Amino acid sequence: MPLSHTLRVRTAVPGDDADLAELDRRVWSTRHAVTPRPQPPYPPFFDERHAPGDHLVAELDGRLAGYVRLGFPTPLAANAHVRQIQGLAVAEEARGRGVGRALIRAAVDEARRRGARRLTLRVLGHNAPARALYEAEGFVVEGVLPEEFLLDGAYVDDVCMGRFL
Repeated sequence: MPLSHTLRVRTAVPGDDADLAELDRRVWSTRHAVTPRPQPPYPPFFDERHAPGDHLVAELDGRLAGYVRLGFPTPLAANAHVRQIQGLAVAEEARGRGVGRALIRAAVDEARRRGARRLTLRVLGHNAPARALYEAEGFVVEGVLPEEFLLDGAYVDDVCMGRFL
């Protein structure tokens, strides 16, 4: 008989800061990160640009399993109808259990609830699992910035994806 798991997605709260920062450090990889590996002293996860309300948190069986960060692609009023996924992380032990998919679906619902008409994201070209998940959830490639990043000695494309809500 298969094990059942309880998956819940909720808005982050200030008390999630330390757990989300620790998750970010645990999952860091050049598969998805363009910034250097975090080093102490570690900054807080939430800051003036990334508030708790900009994050949806997934809990699997009551334990933090991942998050998605929603933001605006630009500060321009003419672009205010668009939201952007600006981060997605799933704990290694929670992968393959629908956490990423639940977070993407929750982000779509939340962006729509906030009045967005479109949801966009950027993903590294070599991150095949993330690209497949986004495509399965209705995102399409809208552009590619070839060799935009140099990571671990290799040039990597920056893939721009989006979907209408």
